[in-house]
Amino acid sequence: MGTCIVCGRDTDGHICTTHEEDVAFEFRGDNENQLINGRFYKGTVDGFAEFGCFVDVGPVTGLLHRSEVPGRIESLDWEAGDDVFVQVKDVHENGNIDLGWSIRQSDREFRGLLIQDPDLPTDAELPEEVESESAGEAEAEDPEGNAGPAAAPEEQPAEPERTEEPQTPERTTEPEAEPTPEAAEAEAGAEADAEGGFEFGEEEEAPAEASTDAESGRGGAVAATEERAEPAGNASEEAEESAAEEPVAEHVSVEYLPEHVGETVTLEGELVGVRQTSGPTVFELADETATVDCAAFVEAGVRAYPEAEVGDFVRLVGEVERRRGELQVETEALDILEGTEREDLEARLDAAVDERASPDNEALLVDDDAVSIVQDGLIDAATEIRRAIVEARPVIIRHTADVDGYVAGTAIERAVLPLVREEHAKQNAEYHYVDRQPVDGPFYDVDAATDDVTSMLEAAARHDEKHPLFVLVGTGSTRESVDGLEFLDLYDAPTVAIDGGYADGEAADAADVLVSPTQEGGDAVQTGVLGTHLAALVNDTVRDDLAHLPAICFWVDVPEVYADLASESDYDRETLGDLRDAIALEAFYQSYEDKRELIADLLWEDKNESLAAHVGGQFRTKLETEVSTAEPHLSPRGENDVVFEVLDVDAFTHRYDFPPVELLLDALYRRDDREADVLLGLDGDELRVRAEDVDVRAVGQQIAEELPDAGVTPKGAQDGHIEFLRGAREDVLEAAVGAIADQLA
Repeated sequence: MGTCIVCGRDTDGHICTTHEEDVAFEFRGDNENQLINGRFYKGTVDGFAEFGCFVDVGPVTGLLHRSEVPGRIESLDWEAGDDVFVQVKDVHENGNIDLGWSIRQSDREFRGLLIQDPDLPTDAELPEEVESESAGEAEAEDPEGNAGPAAAPEEQPAEPERTEEPQTPERTTEPEAEPTPEAAEAEAGAEADAEGGFEFGEEEEAPAEASTDAESGRGGAVAATEERAEPAGNASEEAEESAAEEPVAEHVSVEYLPEHVGETVTLEGELVGVRQTSGPTVFELADETATVDCAAFVEAGVRAYPEAEVGDFVRLVGEVERRRGELQVETEALDILEGTEREDLEARLDAAVDERASPDNEALLVDDDAVSIVQDGLIDAATEIRRAIVEARPVIIRHTADVDGYVAGTAIERAVLPLVREEHAKQNAEYHYVDRQPVDGPFYDVDAATDDVTSMLEAAARHDEKHPLFVLVGTGSTRESVDGLEFLDLYDAPTVAIDGGYADGEAADAADVLVSPTQEGGDAVQTGVLGTHLAALVNDTVRDDLAHLPAICFWVDVPEVYADLASESDYDRETLGDLRDAIALEAFYQSYEDKRELIADLLWEDKNESLAAHVGGQFRTKLETEVSTAEPHLSPRGENDVVFEVLDVDAFTHRYDFPPVELLLDALYRRDDREADVLLGLDGDELRVRAEDVDVRAVGQQIAEELPDAGVTPKGAQDGHIEFLRGAREDVLEAAVGAIADQLA
């Protein structure tokens, strides 16, 4: 029985079941069947193919398929022989190994690096006769010093083993005080551990001198004051005097750290994240300009500066370095600011956040009277999104799975991604701080909110992430979403909702910001148009990329202002139609996925007309087939000079095939030869209305009064639908025809 290296809970070995995915494993087995599904493993790039990347995990090779990579496989900054991290997804009977992507691609991003050896009783427990040479070799070969030394076997003295390890070029800087040879060697071992390559096993206790040098050397967590140094009890007077004579490190903003690689600098800012790895403690520090990771090491797996927590304002001294292409600061001293120093820094950061959060350009993408009515609201929404980025708060975009939702959600994502990349030194920050995903249905209900809250709390527990800003697109704007919005509010997760359709006051009260022209007395607009204007306000530099998007959202009669805007970017009406149809088709398939790269290919990859034309052609073929199937079964009827067509959706459509019912009814209503004023789609327990100037919610409320036992519930706002009990279907239809005829009379 051991204790979990993450939470300290009693467990077999060194990691509990809950935190197994928080660590990476070095595989020392001899066949693929010994791998464990779901675990993250350290591997080596073997080579590339058109369909993916081959990675060696120990003596076996698996395939990281291109569909698992969050981007094009060609975009991976990997070369054969590089150390990478992958997740084992499945091991097939034929020996093939399916690998999954790991966002974490360095030792220090995991909370431990353990050894899986089938010959050992539990993971990472090294018997005395087993020696681990890989860490020492890695340190010798890797000029970055990214691998740590293996634990010394008990029967071998630690000091002789360490004296044979070569020093890396980065670590040859003279220490502040003349160390003893023993202390210098111990410092090298401590620094190597700090690089995240620590292997758990039986260790010899380091001599007292090692603690002193680990704290005073590069990569160590240096006590900034005499009070901090005292607990270690090992700092020499010479070291203290030498440190006192050192010149004060230059104060540098995070934005300019790339110009100071190899130098010792002073940073001031707020701690927006803290995570403990098996080696160093990693503090995420944000100042007026950006954020950066700062690693502090005292002892492997031991929390450095335990008094420092998220939300503290600090002064930090450290050396600027690059590890695997990522900027980081090796912390030498960290002080929590109090009193006037804290107040001054906090005021300075708040002022900078306010300034940076304000849109650089408050003009709309193009003048449109229907949108200008909510220009102030769009500026407020853009400010909240920009503020979240500056505050290192993830931005979660949830949108409807239709053309409007994808255009608006993708436009906002297009605007946010460059800002996140500028804000964070991490190369993969965009995958930590931006997430876009369609919602299942038209409303942001408790089911959707529960899913998001679960993920949010897990990210907070595992990675100490701030609660995200939720941007709800085409959803979250009616009373059906109030419970979901209030659920987020219970956890202090801010929300922005935008909807070009009909919203209502209950949602406006529940969301922090709600933008809808109908709430300001205006007419409904396309949500895709509204979302594109918002994206232009979020990031002025992507306006040219967004110019053609609004025109994609219209099925008929593209307004001239948007047609001209698209034409200026060389998008003609035929291409715009292909893009609209292609997105409509792709929105249906794998509707719960963001399809980031595919949608980006359609919208921006050299105006990929061939791809859009191909997918758009499939859309038209499938839609025309279903329209021709359903059209003969439209049942006409009249009421008070209003002509109705009724389609029994259950009986005369191919359910669960493309197109979805909403899209099919839209297409039937757009028919050139349509003679009916109103089209009704009657499902088993739902009624959908297609008509001009009909308030569906008011119709539902009237039916509910007439049929109190029919379980009638209007869903959504003026453009929503009506739900009822299946047994009352015919009665509801008759009541709906009467109520709609009364409205149109």
